[in-house]
Amino acid sequence: PALLPTASTRPNMFSTVAAKPTTFASSARRSAVSKRRAKLAACPRASAEEIPQSVVTRSDQDVSLRRRDALLAALAVPLVMRDAPAFAETKKRAGAAGAAPKTPEESFASLRSDVEALMKKDGDFGPTMVRLAWHSSGTYDKMSRTGGSGGGTIRFKEELAHGGNAGLDKAVARLEPIKRKHPEISYADLFAYVGVVAIETMGGPKLKFSYGRVDEMDPAAVTPDGRLPDADVGDGPGPKERDHLRKIFNRMGFNDQEIVALSGAHALGRCHADASGYVGPWSGTPLLFNNSYFVLLKGLKWAPNDEAAKFQYKDPSGQLMMLPSDIALIEDAKFKKYVDVYAKDQKKFFADFADAFEKLESLGTSGLTPLSA
Repeated sequence: PALLPTASTRPNMFSTVAAKPTTFASSARRSAVSKRRAKLAACPRASAEEIPQSVVTRSDQDVSLRRRDALLAALAVPLVMRDAPAFAETKKRAGAAGAAPKTPEESFASLRSDVEALMKKDGDFGPTMVRLAWHSSGTYDKMSRTGGSGGGTIRFKEELAHGGNAGLDKAVARLEPIKRKHPEISYADLFAYVGVVAIETMGGPKLKFSYGRVDEMDPAAVTPDGRLPDADVGDGPGPKERDHLRKIFNRMGFNDQEIVALSGAHALGRCHADASGYVGPWSGTPLLFNNSYFVLLKGLKWAPNDEAAKFQYKDPSGQLMMLPSDIALIEDAKFKKYVDVYAKDQKKFFADFADAFEKLESLGTSGLTPLSA
């Protein structure tokens, strides 16, 4: 089970394997091609007066020029054919229709509107999108430099079948119409960006976002199962669970403070028996991003819930729950000092969470471009 809000599950049938789309990530490549074509077009052509007649006759010159032009064209065509971008085609169609081509900022603004509209129809989908963004990024291994948000591999059935991703097949499928509406945005950027929009829309901090992730087309890029945190490795909130949390997060490059800050996203959503096996919300305001997770974790008395199918904790009212991995944060002194800080200071929590979440979503990426506000 995951450390972030879960959704209900169903047989995992969704997978996307298609011809590789060209997105904002290919902008630099297109620019290089354009410059090369311009340079080829600017090549000077020798005139008859510049070539001594004793060396080349006029007819020889014409043949030579035609051959050179054919050679240059032959060199240019493969580049154009290989790099002709879908986003450029979108611009071409927009221009033909009399509309100005979209900038990346305009495309992501339109995507934001679509995501917000989806959340208005179903508020519970907000926490699910945060979970999707988290799990898309949380497979990174800093030693092998594999996994992370860079390839959008969570859309493949092979990764959706991982235990921690139960129920996310429905979230990926639900975002598919939005992806088709925005072909210039990669799946990898889409999955990362919906998490940003969801957190901000639910009252969280303003988050930085960078785009340019390039989708993997081969499911072979999916990392092995087991890279996401487990809520219980067998000893409840004991030493094994604490070591497990550090092992998982340290593998990605996070320290204790960042582990606790990211755990604050449990203010959102709830667990479902048909997905993770756990049941219930962490807070009484599961659609609001705030520091309530830390306030409740520290301030309430949590006891084992003997009625639950899987080992979890309940508050005195029996309405709220905590996972063993949550309780581990207050039973470990190094973790607890950050719980205490965030329970008292929401502004500090927001600042640290924003930094940690931006870092999380950048794992497994390179050459991204910051999105202008």
